[in-house]
Amino acid sequence: MIDLRLFQLASPGFPVGAYSYSQGLEAAVEARIVRDAASAARWIGDVLALSVGTMEAPVFLRLAAAWRCGDLQAVRRWNAEFVASRETAELRAETLQMGYSLRELLRALSVGDSRALEAIEEPAYPTAFTFAVAAWGIDPREALSAYLFAWVENQVLAALKAVPLGQTHGQRLLLGIAQAIPALVEDAAAMADDDLANFAPGLALLSARHETQYSRIFRS
Repeated sequence: MIDLRLFQLASPGFPVGAYSYSQGLEAAVEARIVRDAASAARWIGDVLALSVGTMEAPVFLRLAAAWRCGDLQAVRRWNAEFVASRETAELRAETLQMGYSLRELLRALSVGDSRALEAIEEPAYPTAFTFAVAAWGIDPREALSAYLFAWVENQVLAALKAVPLGQTHGQRLLLGIAQAIPALVEDAAAMADDDLANFAPGLALLSARHETQYSRIFRS
């Protein structure tokens, strides 16, 4: 049976600030690359497949395994690898701010031995997330599925605000894009270290552009 604490950890209502970021999507709207439901689905699906699924997802599983084994050296390595893979100041600031907020929240909730997480300088968001996953004994693949679903949901919510789209369009987007998650989880679990990749130049360029975008509703 799935651990219900996973729903809390992955909930958009968890106060770590995920709702305040668009990860370049708002800049894509400004550039008219994303302008309707179809282009929003293509943008979110491509980022999921070409960046999140091939870098963040396999790093997530490696971090979960390292926490479970108590291997702080491996945690530090993969935390550093993930932070280094953030191509823009915006993307780097996002994962570090959310990682910090989640670390403080987990400490306040007495989740696990907070000294271990505090030993990681500047924990990224997946690093803090997987710390809770290991502390609660949650299956890593189930946790990754929930993590990816939360990412897709946040992107869809950003599209609802920025495009804008109606609620029905949003739910249709979420239903369609989330169908790719099970296969992404399996691929991430089978991925060798040398196969990790984060080649999404369009995302990097638009995230960088968003940092100086004149009018925006999401953080940069």
